[in-house]
Amino acid sequence: MITAVISVYKVANFPDGGGHFWVYMQYVQGLRRLGCEVYWLEQFQPVDDPQREAHILSTFFHRMQRFGLERKALLYSVDRRKAGGDFRFVGYDRSEAEAVLRRADLVLNFHYAIDPRLLACARRTALIDIDPGLFQFWMSTGQLAVPPHDRYLTTGETVGTPAARFPDCGLEWIRIRPCICLDLWPFTLEPGSEAFTTVSSWLTTDFLKIRENGKTVLRENTKRVSFLQFLDLPRHTTQPLELALYLVDKDAHDRACLERHGWRVRHSREVASSPEEYRSYIQGSRGEFSCAKPSCMEFQNAWISDRTLCYLASGKPVVVQHTGPSAWLPNGEGMFRFTTVDEAAAALEAVNADYERHCHAAREIAACFDAEHVAARILDETLGARPAGTRDAAVRTAIVK
Repeated sequence: MITAVISVYKVANFPDGGGHFWVYMQYVQGLRRLGCEVYWLEQFQPVDDPQREAHILSTFFHRMQRFGLERKALLYSVDRRKAGGDFRFVGYDRSEAEAVLRRADLVLNFHYAIDPRLLACARRTALIDIDPGLFQFWMSTGQLAVPPHDRYLTTGETVGTPAARFPDCGLEWIRIRPCICLDLWPFTLEPGSEAFTTVSSWLTTDFLKIRENGKTVLRENTKRVSFLQFLDLPRHTTQPLELALYLVDKDAHDRACLERHGWRVRHSREVASSPEEYRSYIQGSRGEFSCAKPSCMEFQNAWISDRTLCYLASGKPVVVQHTGPSAWLPNGEGMFRFTTVDEAAAALEAVNADYERHCHAAREIAACFDAEHVAARILDETLGARPAGTRDAAVRTAIVK
């Protein structure tokens, strides 16, 4: 049996992020369905309020149990009071946790700036880049220090190719597809809502640090910027559009502006604060309408959101912002990729004109991102190993249709 450790980023400290939880759980479940023993590794940031911290930890470990990872979550903090920082694991002795890392066949690292001492315990390591373009930009400009890994994988279709608009950082990139665990996201034809929806952050603190005319400038790189460029869309369509946003008090003006222009706005905590609520909200939607960060269009990285894959797997057509030419992402059936308000409105009209056909097409697109197939590719590329009994892609596609 192959033992894999998934090193993730800021899940436990974000209990309201049902969607963020699913980003990594798709990979976990793909590996588990191949028969792998999987552990979850994550750095936890201690909380000043003991009651709040106890609630966060309880929520996290209950979720691990529900998804088959009881006693397999290596949650650690770093005590900076000691020279170099000392690791403390929740529910594990340090020696016990490090023994898991030493016997693991592979550490799949999504935490780009992980402490290299943890990687040093592992037999083999692979970094998985889920921020294509941005990751290479951060690394090449010195904004991100990445410890060495044995393999470098990316969900970016153009990373390391002549088509990329960003450097490869001198690394040999293995391109994989992002993934969705299809059996955990079943096809649901009848929507519970008339609205096209999405779930998104509304951060105003995400900036690209770039050089312009010899000076360093900050450029906002948020979904907020992109959505506001399509502020008038509700006036061009009769299709109800709803945004479930992670809002804070200072976002009140933006929320009022969106609502004045015809958007429905909900706080994501109301509909997506747990993995189950997030799934229910998506599967109860008519489809997805969403924008991408400006960097996706600038880098033309052919990015697709892990959330969009959840809509597609659920049989929900998606209308999403065009992030560059792609051999993976279709346009016009089940998925529509827009660049203008008029294109977005026309796509919504096209979906509604033949809704059931586009629902089935959406599920067929998702089958190309099957987590079991992606996990098998990861193992092939990092270990040269595929667990016995893995079904080939053609069989899997037939099963899920």
